[in-house]
Amino acid sequence: MLNYKRYRKNPVVDYPQRQWPNKEIEKAPIWCSVDLRDGNQALIDPMVVEEKIEFFQFLIKLGFKEIEIGFPAASQIEFDFLRQLVDRKLIPDDVCVQVLTQCREEQVERTFEAIEGCKQAIVHIYNSTSTLQRDVVFNMDKPEIIDIAIKGTRMVKERAAKFPGKIILEYSPESFTGTELDFALEICSAVQKEWGPTKENPIIINLPSTVETNTPNVYADEIEWMSNHFENRESIILSVHPHNDRGTGVASAELAMLAGADRVEGTLFGNGERTGNVDILNIAYNMFSQGINPELEIDHINDIIEIYERCVKIPIHPRHPYAGKLVFTAFSGSHQDAINKGVKAMKERGGDIWQVPYLPIDPADIGREYEPIVRINSQSGKGGVAFVMDTYFGFKLPKGMHKEFANVIQKISEKQGEVSPDQIMDAFRTEYLDAKEPIHFRKLNVVDLGGETETSFDTQVNVIYTDHDVEKEFTAVGNGPVDAVKRGLKEVLGVDIKILDYEEHALQSGSNSQAAAYIHLLDVENNAVTYGVGVSSNITRASVRAIFSAINRLHLGDK
Repeated sequence: MLNYKRYRKNPVVDYPQRQWPNKEIEKAPIWCSVDLRDGNQALIDPMVVEEKIEFFQFLIKLGFKEIEIGFPAASQIEFDFLRQLVDRKLIPDDVCVQVLTQCREEQVERTFEAIEGCKQAIVHIYNSTSTLQRDVVFNMDKPEIIDIAIKGTRMVKERAAKFPGKIILEYSPESFTGTELDFALEICSAVQKEWGPTKENPIIINLPSTVETNTPNVYADEIEWMSNHFENRESIILSVHPHNDRGTGVASAELAMLAGADRVEGTLFGNGERTGNVDILNIAYNMFSQGINPELEIDHINDIIEIYERCVKIPIHPRHPYAGKLVFTAFSGSHQDAINKGVKAMKERGGDIWQVPYLPIDPADIGREYEPIVRINSQSGKGGVAFVMDTYFGFKLPKGMHKEFANVIQKISEKQGEVSPDQIMDAFRTEYLDAKEPIHFRKLNVVDLGGETETSFDTQVNVIYTDHDVEKEFTAVGNGPVDAVKRGLKEVLGVDIKILDYEEHALQSGSNSQAAAYIHLLDVENNAVTYGVGVSSNITRASVRAIFSAINRLHLGDK
């Protein structure tokens, strides 16, 4: 049995004044990518300088204006990377690089050496403030912890006064979620006072869930409490840096935005320490799905996946929101049927608003292929198989035929698992289009009798066919070619067959288009029913082929 008594609940905020539950996300936050620092330091095989440069340039292409590029005072490769960016003039004027440093004299000095030549930079200082770390790591009391933050701020301030470019200070009380709120406010306010920000030149106060310790609503309460208790709030850009220890990093970030956060630090696909950072793309696509501009150029997700997997060397999980290979698929038969009907309704109604069951967005809008939406396995239903036949190959199967053909595919899937669209088409061809034995239709001649006959029939057909490879022929009359062929086959086969349903449609547009015909046939003697399908550039010939297809599937040719 789990020894759950070793653990205790983390405290929640007594904050009945909360307002965030009544708010909605209405705009994108300031995004800051930390892929090249927090994300990179979490890799088994960190990126080399050229990979970092490629990734940096891609982040710019995606629209990031703030990018934390590393910890140059603690890593030579990160120092060299930053110098490459500066010396090769790879930092656009509207992009601000961010560098992390501890509140130590030698590290701050080295950091300013690294950013020399930058027109603007965010210098990000931090120190841990949690009760646990104050006790077991630093063995310091609150005033000593505050003193570290103030001294670090002062070091940056002194150097910023001499720096030829613009310096923005960011301060993080690391392990904020394990820190008493009043103490977090006290130390952040001390940093704010020391730096002296204004509305025109604000400070970034970053409140990280360094380790997720509670449900997202508690984090939102903490963010709102801090936001409401800061003095000169307009001089602060309130930032959050959620991690994902409880699997709720995205929810924590979204609720924090409701609670007053102006800025979100995170990584592409949530790469980061332990269970990861917050997934910026997930949040951005969530906004997109609600009709909100995420202010990132993320409409080609396959390009993002390609460079991410190549540089980061971590595969995207197949169920990853929006990016996973399987997220726009549906194995369930009921889901497939709903998707099929939803797409059909969209086409028929011609609306501008996307509304399809089980698909919150159109995959095509983010560069995904629409065709692979439905995948077929043993759990799939008739709607999914029909959807594949229509979407991939243009065959609009009659509703009554859905179950019959789905049963064929299910037998295949029970043996091998997933069935590809090409395999589905192969089975369709084998079962219907190539059902030419033992009775194989060869030629057809149709004569319009008009008023030239004393009977009520207006059409005569002459049909040449082979029966077990022996060529035969019959002539028959009826009300139209289909009825005449049915009557003729009844005479030559000696069985009573009845057409229950008939449908046809063009397979493609243009003068060279082919037609598909579907015949639902009943053997009156034994009540056996089946469908037949025929394809031809001539609709009458397609209909006759469908009749022969159905007869062969009923095995009437042996009678």
